[in-house]
Amino acid sequence: SAGLSAGEGGPQTGTMTECFDCDNCKESLYGRKYIQMDNGPYCIPCYDAHFANTCDECKELIGHDCRVSTGPAAGQGGSPGRPVPSSSRCPPQELYYEDRHYHEHCFRCFRCDRSLADEPFTCQGEELLCNDCYCSEFSSKCIACEKTVMPGSRKLEYNGQTWHEHCFICSSCQQPIGSRSFIPDQKDYYCVPCYESKFAPRCTRCKKTLTKGGVTYRDEPWHKECFVCTGCKTPLAGQQFTSQDDSPYCIKCFGSLYAKKCSACTKPITGFGGGKYVSFEDRHWHHNCFNCARCNTSLVGKGFIPDNDEILCRDCSSDL
Repeated sequence: SAGLSAGEGGPQTGTMTECFDCDNCKESLYGRKYIQMDNGPYCIPCYDAHFANTCDECKELIGHDCRVSTGPAAGQGGSPGRPVPSSSRCPPQELYYEDRHYHEHCFRCFRCDRSLADEPFTCQGEELLCNDCYCSEFSSKCIACEKTVMPGSRKLEYNGQTWHEHCFICSSCQQPIGSRSFIPDQKDYYCVPCYESKFAPRCTRCKKTLTKGGVTYRDEPWHKECFVCTGCKTPLAGQQFTSQDDSPYCIKCFGSLYAKKCSACTKPITGFGGGKYVSFEDRHWHHNCFNCARCNTSLVGKGFIPDNDEILCRDCSSDL
């Protein structure tokens, strides 16, 4: 007698009207329900004893009359899963994920005992948890909206706090920051453009924000490329410079435009590099240029005699 199919490629069941024996216990299957396997027919008790799975929860056999329903495995550490029910709710189902099998009525949340047969669930270690119990115990709350950050949802974490991705927004423009760089300021968070616009110092010359580097002159910030000689526009960052009327100048331009000129060599007297000079009336000399016009003896710290445009040591002036 042909058995009744219990599923494509699965065992067949039927009732016997001819002489036919169970392949295991050898008892007659005449008039009895049986299940046809590849190697022969089995009576129901033998089939359950040899082929039925054991429920991971109650440790009892899951009988032949429970159709199998499968679903994606609930991953370790909180990955969500959902069993896929069969089209009918009767008879009861056998459910499994990974290598565990359950009676339908045993497939329940380990905390609240809620049925998980038609519900999303999460595996935490060896425990199956409904989403509500998992979120209550293991999920964090968004610091902005104070709602639970559901497993598998996109989130952002910073400094021990958690946000939904759409809740982590710039305190200025109110736009989600997402994966972009941001700058914290006490309890606020800013995208880089807003922070620069709101807080970053501005260059004294070009008025644009300074995001890094720069120099300070007279307690004012400058871009390095903006801090240049007022005369020749040479960059002054890292170079010696001086100022005239609050404007910076390189040594060469300052000497050419504003420095006193040595009466001997006519070059500028800038005073940089440890240079010293001597002044007499309205004339000035570098120290190494302040010499007797006749014998070239240095007159620094010594008496001298002016003779028209020349200066003489006392010995040379006595010969006149």
